Amino acid sequence: MLLEHRGKRPRIHESAYVAPTAVICGDVTIGEDCQILFGAVLVAEGGPVVIGSNCIIMEYAVVRGTSSHPTHLGDHVLVGPHCHLTGCTLDDCVFIATGATVFNGARVGPRSDVRISALVHLRTVLPADTVVPIGWIAVGDPGEILPPEEHERIWAIQENLDFSERIFGLERAPVGETIMPELTRRYGRALAKHEVDIVLDE
Repeated sequence: MLLEHRGKRPRIHESAYVAPTAVICGDVTIGEDCQILFGAVLVAEGGPVVIGSNCIIMEYAVVRGTSSHPTHLGDHVLVGPHCHLTGCTLDDCVFIATGATVFNGARVGPRSDVRISALVHLRTVLPADTVVPIGWIAVGDPGEILPPEEHERIWAIQENLDFSERIFGLERAPVGETIMPELTRRYGRALAKHEVDIVLDE
């Protein structure tokens, strides 16, 4: 399904394949010889999504661009099933394995592998030829690659990245309090802009 969002329409190279159950919404550019498979969602929510040539976005992957963090994939990138990419840059020849996540402002250097269920955190920068092992977490700039059991070390780096301020414009709540009512109100208001999306003829 192709959707116009906030006056922007997808641009898809004539040689690219988009499966009938994929959703391409808004300011999304798909390069030549790409394959966008069943159930994949590519959505530009205030910021563009640009997919280079010869990329493969597999089943049920989500690729999202935001106003403060556009998403850009270079050439020959493979995004595995059930991945989640938001506001990030993947250089040429990157492999993102099944279930991996790459967050806002992150950059993954060329020829890198982010393996099954691994995570590249907010504003993390990985140089060329990096491997993030299965289930591990890359965090910081320059990125450190840590196993999930090293939570204290991960949090020591992650805390300074300030996820809630960077993504939602809200200061982290003190212990015993929550930002969730304000967060869901703001984010819900932004997402509600999809109510007026226009379904385009295929």
